[in-house]
Amino acid sequence: MPLVNFRDPAVLSDPEGLRIRPGVLYRSAQPYPAADEAVVAQLRSCDIRTVVDLRDPRETRPADWAAAEQAGIAVVAAPVNPATDALTAHMATMTTAADLGEFYLLLAESAPEAVAVAVEATIRPGAVLLHCAAGKDRTGLLTALLLDLLGVPAERIVSDYARTADALPQIFANLAERHRTALNGHGSTRVTDSEGRRLTIPAPLLQAPAEAMSAFLTHVRTRHGGAASFLPACGVPATTLTAFRTKAAAPGA
Repeated sequence: MPLVNFRDPAVLSDPEGLRIRPGVLYRSAQPYPAADEAVVAQLRSCDIRTVVDLRDPRETRPADWAAAEQAGIAVVAAPVNPATDALTAHMATMTTAADLGEFYLLLAESAPEAVAVAVEATIRPGAVLLHCAAGKDRTGLLTALLLDLLGVPAERIVSDYARTADALPQIFANLAERHRTALNGHGSTRVTDSEGRRLTIPAPLLQAPAEAMSAFLTHVRTRHGGAASFLPACGVPATTLTAFRTKAAAPGA
């Protein structure tokens, strides 16, 4: 089964081709039920040579990307899923899209090593695919940071993020097969965190509201000075940022 929620963010965020080259960066949900010949063909058709998996190891299975790896496509693990007290507390009180945007910032701030590994992987030869489980939250914040680094306007980044809403029914149907307890019933069900504490999945986490991404970008700008300052604070070397811009920026940008 081809990847769900798969797209080149340059298509919607920069249709004029002024900021980012198309065919450099892709995003998607996790493979379901695992990468197969159709997925490998999908990746090869886009010259995707590296997959960056942002999921926690507890979410993965050895077979997920086995077919891609056998085809010579590299898979880089960059798990963005820290179980911190701040994140747990925020999830317990999350009710609005703005709260989700704040959660994205906390998530990124709590996983600097993973952010750095993911960005480092984007400068490898060929196109790169970023994905998590739904291809919405962790994938969304990493994609947003990279687009912001290239100077893509915030409203365009938000539009690309919100496009995931169209794919959510299929995403949830796929994820429910593996994470049935977490997703059946959506926000009414309860899940257990790494410490065994019971949590309810907040409704905003089961949506892709534009306001969430808008809030995240505002927080990154006001608290960190934008992606160009935030990414070095996560440990991304200046040489990596330069290499990414050279690879991904549109000619003349």
